[in-house]
Amino acid sequence: MAHDDPHNPDHADGKHHDHPHPDVPAQHKARAPGYARVYVITCSDTRTAVTDDGGRILKSRLADQGHAIAGSAIVPDDPARIGQELQRALESQAQVVLITGGTGITSRDSTFEAVSAAIARPLPGFGELFRTLSFQEIGSAAMLSRAVAGVTREGLIVFAMPGSPAAVRLACDRLILPELGHLLEELGR
Repeated sequence: MAHDDPHNPDHADGKHHDHPHPDVPAQHKARAPGYARVYVITCSDTRTAVTDDGGRILKSRLADQGHAIAGSAIVPDDPARIGQELQRALESQAQVVLITGGTGITSRDSTFEAVSAAIARPLPGFGELFRTLSFQEIGSAAMLSRAVAGVTREGLIVFAMPGSPAAVRLACDRLILPELGHLLEELGR
């Protein structure tokens, strides 16, 4: 079948369409909930409430868009502590968890392992797109990021990103916030 066949009703205007029903993503977003209950976790051995710029940026961006903060915590970069916070997020009725920090490759960076163990349905596109966008900003060092996302067995959407303010803004503004309602709508189907 020729993609530009003007006789094909799917291509009546003679233009190529990437999706057979180009309005479907818009329809899904239109049905999406207006806000999410989000739990914010900072994984760091050194950050405090005063120095947690990544966590502060996330909470500010979420509030600006009308999302509810279900809770937040700063925990050491330790898989057991991260697992405990994911459980607290569930208990607080959160739908989404945003984690900053611990996604590098040092011996103390264990967020990737903790989050990967909790994920039942991975969203590999998040890490792939984050590293692509990050590469445009910082070059080949982007490959050191182990940003990861997915859905836990309990239905919690989890995103883990680096802790630097630039990385948090990138992940939040370009990837997470534009799709948050859509993700919740998809999970509710």
